[in-house]
Amino acid sequence: QLQLVESGGGLVQPGGSLRLSCAASGFTLDYYAIGWFRRAPGKEREAVVCISKSGDSRVYADSVKGRFTISRDNAKNTVYLQMNSLKPEDTAVYYCAADVTRCRRYLQEYDHWGQGTQVTVSS
Repeated sequence: QLQLVESGGGLVQPGGSLRLSCAASGFTLDYYAIGWFRRAPGKEREAVVCISKSGDSRVYADSVKGRFTISRDNAKNTVYLQMNSLKPEDTAVYYCAADVTRCRRYLQEYDHWGQGTQVTVSS
């Protein structure tokens, strides 16, 4: 069964850090572009970052540039999202998604996506 599972979410104080993981089973992430999305309460889902299949290209949303970093560990078949200097407005459910061709604008356009992990930034 092809599956993506996010983990690493939780409660963190403003200014803190979290590292989210996106682990795949049933397929190899090496061959996929990977996107992270988030949906905050009462807001539309938004794209956070995408990394190309080769890893050469990373496109970040302006709201997270300089604070978030996406990376791959092909040996672990996992993609990470390192989130630093977290703000209350980063509170959301975070989703990862995989596409065999390229980064996509919307989560639904990806081939696979996970169930999400909750990130709450609050004092």
